[in-house]
Amino acid sequence: MAYKDLQEFIRVIEKHGELRRVGVELDPYLEIAEVTDRVSKSAGPAVLFENVKGSKFPVLTNAFGSYNRMNLSLEVESLDALAEHIETFLEVKKPDGIIEKLKLLPKLARMANIFPKEVSKAPCQEVVHTGDDVDLSIMPVLTTWPGDAGPFITLPLVITKNPETGVRNMGMYRMQVFDKNTTGMHWHKHKGGAYHYHLAEKLGKRLEVAVAIGADPAVTYAATAPIPDEIDEIIFAGFLRESPVEMVQCKTVDLQVPANSQFILEGYVEPGERRREGPFGDHTGYYSLADNYPVFHVTALTHRKDAIYPATLVGPPPMEDCYMGKATERLFLPLIKKSLPEVKDINLPLEGVFHNLCFVSIDKRYPGQTRKVMYALWGMGQMMFTKVIVVVDAEVNVQNVSEVLWRLGNNVDWRRDIVVLEGPTDALDHACPLPHYGGKIGIDATKKTAEEGHYREWPDALTMSKDVKARISGLWSSLGID
Repeated sequence: MAYKDLQEFIRVIEKHGELRRVGVELDPYLEIAEVTDRVSKSAGPAVLFENVKGSKFPVLTNAFGSYNRMNLSLEVESLDALAEHIETFLEVKKPDGIIEKLKLLPKLARMANIFPKEVSKAPCQEVVHTGDDVDLSIMPVLTTWPGDAGPFITLPLVITKNPETGVRNMGMYRMQVFDKNTTGMHWHKHKGGAYHYHLAEKLGKRLEVAVAIGADPAVTYAATAPIPDEIDEIIFAGFLRESPVEMVQCKTVDLQVPANSQFILEGYVEPGERRREGPFGDHTGYYSLADNYPVFHVTALTHRKDAIYPATLVGPPPMEDCYMGKATERLFLPLIKKSLPEVKDINLPLEGVFHNLCFVSIDKRYPGQTRKVMYALWGMGQMMFTKVIVVVDAEVNVQNVSEVLWRLGNNVDWRRDIVVLEGPTDALDHACPLPHYGGKIGIDATKKTAEEGHYREWPDALTMSKDVKARISGLWSSLGID
């Protein structure tokens, strides 16, 4: 059964020993962040801060910060099992006979429960503030690093509509709180919300925006997922939770929001209006540079009476967002395999903070195949931001970073096996000389053949005889070696 709300998820992870409650008064300025950083670095639990200085609302951090909690958040035994379901639905096609039709029925039954359901009354609107009564300071928004320009909302689900087609987008973009009723809107130009704003500016119109904070875990994750623009994230969340997402109409804008959210911000961004936003201590482990971004004007703030404020701390890995990134890696591997069937596995290491490193193993059959895979990956959605792609043979376990580095050190001739090119980069990449544009490298760490200009014999890697391994395994307990 899908989680009713964030409160139910908290009860579940606490039952599994994955939550700690903190009753000591702590300041949302840096102190909660310092505790969360220490917990994250030690692979610790989610933390519910119940005594937050200056606020009546508790703060939840590190809710997704382990593989087990990611599984619990999406209600699966393993992410790979959920990925198989995604792959199954990608294969839905017109059945040719009665047997195929019968096989299709379970898929269609599950699809019937993915579309959102509108409700007239919602917990997120139990308390309503509009106009001059709006005051963002009632929320315990965290300042997480000493050099941050101010407090930032870090888990917002930002909802907009395409002003030309009406298609909805929900993304997660940080929001710096400027004052009681305005924030920054950190829209990267590559993202869906930024595209909607671009279209609105061309039309000379303001763009209505709604921001949900603290929806159920599947909805929150869906906002981060790199799904195609034409797929509604709310429908994707319904697929993940196998139950419709209940949506309620906003009070001051023509948008709908998840009814089970903790807080809702309603408002608009004006065409052409910009304000200096940042710096902000980001997931790269560095402060992202200050720049001019659109301004979000809040016309309504609604919330539950028992609201909990969720926040994520980003910084040097490992952090909570690393586990969300690993979930994306596993869930969307089937999509990559659809386009590139030679791909066996992919690893986006935690140290690469999503877009810096990609290790991929392939079933290599012909010359140039490694480059074909590199170029194809760079052409797939947010994979365009990847700075380093390392391709290895199918038998290499790309989840073992040590094994990949061993192959990298042994299998590469640096004059022959690298590709350097230019392309789009993540907005947070401070190393590239121009914003949003810079260099990338692809490294071929596979075995080489004469067809690829390698005329020497390629040696076999060291492996022990299977018979010997089996015999020693059988004797191991009697050897007296711990």
